[in-house]
Amino acid sequence: MGPGEARLVCGTVLTIAALLVLRLVCAAYTPLTFDEAYYWTWSKHLAGGYYDHPPMVALVIRLGTLIAGDTELGVRLVSVLLALPMSFAVYRSAGILFGGRRVAATATILLNATLMASVGTMIVTPDAPLLAASSFVLFCLAKVLETGRGAWWLAVGVAVGAALLSKYTALFFGPAILMWLIAVPKLRRWLISPWPYLGGAVAFAIFTPVILWNADHHWVSFTKQLGRARIEDFTLRYVGELLPTQVAFATPLVFILGAMGLYALLRRNAGAAGARGLVGSMFWIITLYFIWHSLHTRVEANWFGPVYPAFAIAAAVAGNLTRWDPQRQRTVDFCLRWAAPSAILLFALLVLQANTGVLTGYRRDATVRSVGVGWPQLAREVETVRLREGATCVLALDYGTTSWLTFYLPKGTCVAQRGQRFRWADRPEPDPTLLNGRLLYVDEVRAAGQPYLNKAFTRVEKVAELKRKRGPLVIENIELDILEGPKGDVFDRAPPPELAQ
Repeated sequence: MGPGEARLVCGTVLTIAALLVLRLVCAAYTPLTFDEAYYWTWSKHLAGGYYDHPPMVALVIRLGTLIAGDTELGVRLVSVLLALPMSFAVYRSAGILFGGRRVAATATILLNATLMASVGTMIVTPDAPLLAASSFVLFCLAKVLETGRGAWWLAVGVAVGAALLSKYTALFFGPAILMWLIAVPKLRRWLISPWPYLGGAVAFAIFTPVILWNADHHWVSFTKQLGRARIEDFTLRYVGELLPTQVAFATPLVFILGAMGLYALLRRNAGAAGARGLVGSMFWIITLYFIWHSLHTRVEANWFGPVYPAFAIAAAVAGNLTRWDPQRQRTVDFCLRWAAPSAILLFALLVLQANTGVLTGYRRDATVRSVGVGWPQLAREVETVRLREGATCVLALDYGTTSWLTFYLPKGTCVAQRGQRFRWADRPEPDPTLLNGRLLYVDEVRAAGQPYLNKAFTRVEKVAELKRKRGPLVIENIELDILEGPKGDVFDRAPPPELAQ
């Protein structure tokens, strides 16, 4: 390694380290989103699966809280640190597929610059371990291409298995790999080799706990998530959302580079057929499916997470390996220079806005309901009312409020969601003696009151009204009611809608 390459590698390492520190600081001071608090409750009762997702996110959170405790940083710690193995895998993949440390360094920095990676690892969701696992799927397949050794298919199986434990979207890796092997003539020999199938067996074995959990729970998680592929009608209303959301998640300048790189790869302007085919198959199979999916329902921006390692490599190809005409080259040079700084600024502003609301003059925005700003103070006020009223357990209507209360109320406080009990199948039921006492019900203030509570309890009395605030903005008004004398089961035990159908 020459002096220039050494400086490049050192600069890449320092950049990734600086981004990591920035995310850790933001993770420590940003209240949990309701989904993060929900996944945190999973981590207290580890299982082979859950109603919404496979178990990897719960394992990630459990490891973090073992290190840093039940704090915002503890919940997010390992998720943020997953950027390190993710970066290693993308760096090595780009270097193997397209040669040279510059394209590898560019791909690594550009991936870390995207909001998909920065926000997607700071806010711990199944997308964080999926993004890391997807990077290793790409790396292991690149090693298959580089070495021709069948044993690397076993590593592919491990990576795909880890991805499957993260999110069901990883099922698309099977068709993507198959299309890659078919599309590249020199790779077709693997179709009659046992190694890819042994790798598939490894992935299946790793995924087995999720299958067994679903078998014990009426296949509810599979039915919920895979049922989204069911087509009932067609509409164009969601198609227009795809491009702007991906421009935002990739950040505009990285998106431009990635799009130009994909174009160059399709035109065969860079790289060997095997490398081009691998990046293309890992990107286009998932992307084309979600374009199709958007014709009948909304596609959330984060669902594209598995394509981002390949997309970052395509962006690096556009910036380092492709010859452009002068006008396009100026665009590429501008994007390369400013992609990372602009993305870091965008991330910092997003975190600032989510925590304070200052950028919109303290008005409402898309983050105001999901990020738990105001919940630490609100939970203290709820606890004051609970102690004053002698309530033995706190009930909530939705899983988000239930999870926030569980996280921010004093440890050991009885908290439960009154309905949707199927969400808590892996969590022990509250002590019946606590449910026989006075119950404190937490919900938004509603103009019509709480008539459904009157049908279930002999006494319903409003005892307080609290405000959750972000600065001067009132996010929501919270009503607290004392419940006594249940007319039957305290809980509504209706089955999940997937099983009811």
